[in-house]
Parts: sequence; structure tokens; C-alpha cells
Amino acid sequence: MPDIDPSRLSLEQKAALLSGQDFWSTRPVQDAGLPSVVLTDGPHGVRRQVGEFDHMGIYESLPSTCFPPAVAVGSSWDPEVAARVGAAVGREARALGVHVVLGPGVNIKRSPLCGRNFEYYSEDPLLSGHLGAAHVRGQQEQGVGASLKHFAVNNQETDRMRVSADVDERTLREIYLPAFEHIVAEAAPATVMAAYNKVNGVHAAQNRWLLTEVLRDEWGFTGAVVSDWGAVHDPVASVRAGLDLEMPGPSPENARRIVDAVRDGELDEYVVDMAVRRIVALAGLAAEQPGEPEGSGGSDGSDELVGFDADAHHRLARELAAECAVLLRNENRALPLASAQRIAVIGEFAATPRYQAGGSSHLNPTRLDNALDAIRESAAAHGSTVEFAPGFTLDGSGDAVALREAAVAAARSADVAVVFAGLAESAESEGFDRDDLFLPAVQVELIRAVAAEAARTVVVLSNGGIVSLEGWHDEVDAILEGFLLGQGGGHAIADLLFGKANPSGRLAETIPLRLEDNPSFVNFPGEQGHVRYGEGVMVGYRWYGTTGAPVRYPFGHGLSYTTFAVGDLAVESTGVDSARVSLTVTNTGARAGKHVVQVYVATEAGPVRRPARELRAFAKVRLAPGESRTIGFDLGRRAFAHYDVRYDVQDGGWAVAPGEYLVQIGENAATVIAEAAVSLAGDAVAQELTLESTFGEWIAHPVVGSTLLQELTAALPEDQGSQLGDRPELLQAVRDVPMKRVVGLVEGDALDETLERLMERTRVVCRP
Repeated sequence: MPDIDPSRLSLEQKAALLSGQDFWSTRPVQDAGLPSVVLTDGPHGVRRQVGEFDHMGIYESLPSTCFPPAVAVGSSWDPEVAARVGAAVGREARALGVHVVLGPGVNIKRSPLCGRNFEYYSEDPLLSGHLGAAHVRGQQEQGVGASLKHFAVNNQETDRMRVSADVDERTLREIYLPAFEHIVAEAAPATVMAAYNKVNGVHAAQNRWLLTEVLRDEWGFTGAVVSDWGAVHDPVASVRAGLDLEMPGPSPENARRIVDAVRDGELDEYVVDMAVRRIVALAGLAAEQPGEPEGSGGSDGSDELVGFDADAHHRLARELAAECAVLLRNENRALPLASAQRIAVIGEFAATPRYQAGGSSHLNPTRLDNALDAIRESAAAHGSTVEFAPGFTLDGSGDAVALREAAVAAARSADVAVVFAGLAESAESEGFDRDDLFLPAVQVELIRAVAAEAARTVVVLSNGGIVSLEGWHDEVDAILEGFLLGQGGGHAIADLLFGKANPSGRLAETIPLRLEDNPSFVNFPGEQGHVRYGEGVMVGYRWYGTTGAPVRYPFGHGLSYTTFAVGDLAVESTGVDSARVSLTVTNTGARAGKHVVQVYVATEAGPVRRPARELRAFAKVRLAPGESRTIGFDLGRRAFAHYDVRYDVQDGGWAVAPGEYLVQIGENAATVIAEAAVSLAGDAVAQELTLESTFGEWIAHPVVGSTLLQELTAALPEDQGSQLGDRPELLQAVRDVPMKRVVGLVEGDALDETLERLMERTRVVCRP
């Protein structure tokens, strides 16, 4: 690591270091031995540009492996998959002279319309956090820094450069910040990227509460904070807030403004020095590896720069893709495909795969599988035949009726029709949100027409964000949701269709019946520069489970070619705010497979509305036929806590309310297959009562509430006291009235002494 003392640099040199040298690299200081750091887009591959630069995927980049994007990795529910993607990305980055790969993205899928959902893992912060931490660890073990993004509350593309995400603190702490918090604590990313949007009216890139008070002071982050490309509006405010590196650069005007602010006393030079120290520390990544791509041709004879084992990484991309697809429906055992069948493969996506999305993560793959060739190869090995009909065109050209009729004819003469459908890359990308959840009408018409004639119909989907299954779901026998599987997805799909691989993916987001059912519907994407997060903590499955709203497929859903059973659930407390969970999982079918154990917690304890259940632990377990395994989970404090700033507890605003908690094992978020209760003593909390506290808060207080009515009755004249005890409707009427107003209804000062004595009892920390 370079050893550079900021005091040896001029103020102008220091200010210049706080913005990039160019589009993709930081500014070196040759005389001081400070190298330039190369940053580039990711996160499911390396988008290394050496010619014209951009951050929207417009200009070409060097070949690199396109691994399954986050939407697919999220559906794997497997940190090992995420770690292997991260490690491979790290290896390729080193070969291509990259020191920091920008990713992973762990923003929550608040709305299914977000145009960038393909680049995020899940609608749940725990799942996103664990997968993101695994990716960061895997990548950084290769000596390549990660850039955790987009911090924070970056959940839409509409008006993304300036929209204010208006969110209450409980929702921030329970939904939108925990994934970042977990990754910072468990994986120590080299950088965190500040988002474009505002958070409660303040740009994320100059939000001191976010970048310093939360990220550094509370979570202990010691790396560098880098802006999203072009996210800095006021360079002085950004540096003061805790931003270290403005990208891209150079920004001589912003550097001059920083110098002037220091000299005018508006900005403490110590703050600049601390930012410089973090940039110097980041440069340690560049000191350990070269900054230019290594030149070596690919095994296919290409003259392009590769410098890594492209064949091995392509095989890895295939292997990981098979872990990510979700088998949504499988009626009449339509899958896996039997041997010696006539197979009609329908849909242009089979020949022209949809495997990634547009924007900054758009890669130039080293090679690309298509499902049609892979199916033909597998079919030949199974004694089956394949007939292909495109069914539709990707650009809408051609005779739609003729294409559909040819596809139906192929399906009519086949034993099974496999229809490939989905969204074109132009339909979802960084930079804009979707308008609806529907497949193109021409594809829906094709699916229905084929299903009406085919003996069996299987639909394979390719899409970055979820799509509606309504209007055709009940007419087909099986649905395999591939999402976006990267460059090896074609072979992975064939392996899954023919049973060489057993589907093990689970939905990382809910598929609703209607877009209107989504909890963010009335507030997304906002208006007049603001988007109100009115659903609060009730995001995704939390909303559907709490309201009982039906969905097409719930969070956590996914089928397998084998069956599993869960038993022997046991839960015991291991402290006042923790518990140990154990259970046995058995593969009761005839095939080896992987089962995702999903542990949820449900409670009504505490003063805030809690979701019906929340994911608190998970594990993916591989089992041979007949094999059983005992799995254990330690549920710590945060598994039972809610965020409540009114509580003066040991963990900031996190409080574990005393009471009963149900630990539930879910087949998915909607189906509980086993549960056990555990009682927790919870927190010793200081709930001080005052005369501003409502009568209801006094009645509910764990220390004085049980005797309050008795003491009030004793303190009041007999006629008033008897009315208080005998008229429950009176108590209900004053429940939300501050106690000082209740006292005002009583003549004289009969209650003053009693209430003062009771308030004194609440001024000490107590355990209810």
C-alpha cells in the first residue's frame, strides 16, 4: 500500500485526487508513487472498455464472461453461487487490468416495474445481504475491490438523477439499509457507491447522515465512498458529507471549489485529508497488480484480449445458470422431458437467447450458448427429434399470423411443445422503468394457440424483471422461469428440461396476479420530484402475507423433480433475545436434489405493526435420494428485533419486545409447513411516561399499567373513581388523549401526587 502523508501534498493536489483522472480511473501522483486505480462496470462480468467510454453499455468492451446476473443468482438462494460468480469476476478483472469492479447491486425490488431489477437480487434484505456478502468476499479474495451499490434507496430508474425517496426511518432500517449493513460488516467492501437519488430531500452523494453517521460511524466502514457516475451536484457538500471520490473525472472546476471552500473556512482541511487517505488506501489494490489488460488469444482463435481461461469460465457460467432457474409449474409431470419424443421448440428466444440486459452491466460475452442447439444435442442423446419454429420475431417484423400458424402446426405433430417467451432487451434496461408486467401480445397469443393444439406445453421464460403469467398460465403444463442466465444459459436450460440438472431455484420476489396488487403501486414512481414509500416495511411478501392478498406465486416458491420433507423442528431460547433452531430435512424422492430451508419469524409482540412473517435464515441443502440431514440456525437479536427510535436500548433503535415469537419453516413465504413458539424476555427498556403520554400508553405500560386504574380510582373522589372503573366506554374514549388533558377533566389536584409517583417509577430502566 502506498505510504503517502497528505500533509506532503499541496491543497490543490489533494483536491484533484478527489475526482477521477478520466472516465474509468483515478488520478495518480507519480512523484509520490501513487498509482492510478482502474474501476469498471460489473457486477456479473467485467465491462472493460479501452476505446470510447460510457456507462450505459453503448460502446464496445473487451470480451469477458457473462455470468448469471443478480436476478438469477438471487433465485439460486445460494451464497456459494454468488461467491463463485464473484471469484470468477475477480479473476477476469485481474487479467483485464481492473482494480475495482462496480458491484454487486443490492437494492431492494420494491416494485416489479423497476427497469434495473435484473441487476438486483431480491425483495428481501436478508437474502440480498447474504448473497451480496458472498459475492464481495469471492471477488475481493482475488485482490479486486468491490463497489457496493447503489447506496441507498435506489429503487427506480424514473427521474433517478434527482428524485427524492421519502422514507421513514423504521422502513429505512428494516428494509432498505440492512443488506448494505450486513455486507459492510461481514465482507468489508473496498468501496461503497453513493446513488444518484435523494434520500429524504438530500442527494445521497452529499447526505452526511447516510455516508458518515450511518455508514462510517454506526457500521464502521473504513473504505472509500465513490459517487455513481455523475452523481455529484455540490462537490464541497459531498466531501463534507463523507464522499471520497467523484467519478468520472477530471473535474478541475470542482477541485477549485474544494480549494476555495477550505481557504474560506467553509470546509475543514482535515476532512479533505481523510478523504485523500482513503483514496491512497484504495490505490493499494493497484499497487498489487498491473493496470493494463494481459494479451492472450481465446481458445477459439480470437485475436481479442482475454488473459483468463475463457473455456473454464464458460463451463462455470453453464453450471451456475442451472442453479438459478425456477420451476414454477409442472402439471402431469411434463418435465423432465421423456426419451424418444417428438419435440417442437417454438419461439425465437430459443435460437437468439435473451441472457443479459441493457445499461452499464451490458457485456461482450466470450461465447454464447443458445437453447435450440443444446436441446438438439440432448434430444439426440435421448432418441428424440426436434422441429423448430420461431413463432415470432424479436423486432416485430414479419407476418405474425403466418409465424404463429407454422408454430402451431409444429406443435400439433409433436409429443411436447417447448415455447420460449420473454422480454426483449430493449424492454428493460438501466435508465427507464417498465410500464406493465405483460409479455408482448404476440407471444401470449402464440402460447395460447400452441397450448390449444399441443399434447403438452412447456413454457421457458427469459426476462430480467418478473412478468405476468395471467391469461395463459392455466393452459400450459409446465413453466420454467429462467430470468436471465448469462452466456451459458442455453445449455443450462437444456440440462434442466431433460433432467440432467434438477431445478433448485426459488423465487426471490413475488409474482402477483395483478400489478395493482403490489404494495408500491399507488406511489411508484412518484410525482413532482418525490416518491413516497407509503407502504413502509410492508414490501413484497411482507405485504401479501399480512393483507392476505392472493398471488400467482409467492416469494420462495420453486419446484423440484424430487420431493423433500421437513421434521423434528425444535426451537429453544439461548438468551433474552436469541434462539437456536434445528430441524431435519429428508429427500423423499428418487432423484438427488437441493432444498432451500426457509426460516421465518412471526410475532405480534411490541408496539409496532409487524409483517405476518419475515425471512430470518435460510440454507440450501443438497441431498441424495433417501438422505436426511439435520440443519441448525442461530437466530440472533436482529432476527426478533424491530426498529423503534423511542426505545433507549443497547443496540441503537433496535428493540426486541418481550413476548412470544413463532419460528416458522416455510415451503415459501405463504405456506408454513412447521412452526414452534419461543418466549423471549426481550429488552430492558426505558419507557418513561410523562403527562404528554396518552392515557392508552399509561394503561399499556409494563410497569405501572397493571395498577394504574386501581391507583387512579383510589386518588379520585368516590363518585368519580367509581365511574372510572364502571364505564369502559369512558376509558376507550380517552385512550388517545394525553394524560395532562385527562387530568384537566378532574377538578382539583387529586391526581397530581399519584401521577408524579407513577412517572418516577418509569424513569428507571426496567424489564417488563
